Amino acid sequence: MKKFIIGALALIVAANINAAVIATVNGQEITDEDANLVIRQLTGGAGGSYDNLNDELKKQIVDQLVEKKLLTSYAIKNGIEKDSKYIKTLSQVKNDIALQVWLDKEFDKLKITDEQVKQYYDENTDKFPLKPEAWKVSHILVKDEATAKKVIKELNGAKDLPAKFIEAVQKYSEDNASKATSGALGTITKQTPFVKEFLDATFTMKKGDLSKTPVKTIHGYHIIYVTDKSAESKYTFEEIKDELTNNVVKRAEFQKNLQSQVQKLKDKAKIEIK
Repeated sequence: MKKFIIGALALIVAANINAAVIATVNGQEITDEDANLVIRQLTGGAGGSYDNLNDELKKQIVDQLVEKKLLTSYAIKNGIEKDSKYIKTLSQVKNDIALQVWLDKEFDKLKITDEQVKQYYDENTDKFPLKPEAWKVSHILVKDEATAKKVIKELNGAKDLPAKFIEAVQKYSEDNASKATSGALGTITKQTPFVKEFLDATFTMKKGDLSKTPVKTIHGYHIIYVTDKSAESKYTFEEIKDELTNNVVKRAEFQKNLQSQVQKLKDKAKIEIK
């Protein structure tokens, strides 16, 4: 996202647009995004999701939000909105929101050309992280080692391994999800969150390799087939064009324009530092 100055109220307003109601207090709604905001505050901004909490933690968060609603209503009924400190703070928050909305609109208006992005790519290619080494894998999952060894023996004698592997997937595999894709699991890297035993076995294999022995994991016994492998390499322009456009070049151009605007305003302003 394009948040350059983030006010607390601006975040709350934006977050609650598509929020789900998890409780009400005297008709006032409490949403899952209210809960997520509390979680971010408790974790120092590390994040987290209310939906992923266990029932006890959810209850604690909701209880805290209910108490907050009740105390807020009580404070308003007792005239806090007339307090000078409240009025001053509200004015400051309004200014933060006004600035944030303006910044967002200015960012949206900024147009970046493909030529600008390509120039940045050409000038900075050596600074980009490399595309990691990757393995394109398929597998057959069975319940016992004996069956796994039997399948490997059958496949090792195949004249057309790709075709024979697909047949074996349909005949033996217990993994219904990958069965629908002929055993294909997609492309994995050393950062892919698969079970360790599966990854360790895969990373020793080359393109076209089939597991020599069954790979045991918590899921059962795997026969792994590496259908393709790519070495660590530079990203092509097309692969990172969108990322560069929105998160690098546009941001840099926006900051440059913003600083130019700030300088013009400073030049015209009467500023006294005391």
